[in-house]
Amino acid sequence: MRAFDVDWDAGDMGCGELVVELKLKFREFAPRTVLRLRAMDSGAHEDIPAWCGLTGHKLLEAAHPLYWIQRKES
Repeated sequence: MRAFDVDWDAGDMGCGELVVELKLKFREFAPRTVLRLRAMDSGAHEDIPAWCGLTGHKLLEAAHPLYWIQRKES
């Protein structure tokens, strides 16, 4: 398993709510902070990589339901 700084269990939260919560959480993180996210939603395996691509945050690893995301530099 990969190391992480923050752990968040989003449970069954759907895509819309999940990406809003991710945006709010990542605003609080220092650059390069690694979040381990647990997302049970069936669309998470598509939504999370897409969100990372749009925001510039780095998806380090994905093994549904776990995702490691690193906050971008700025």
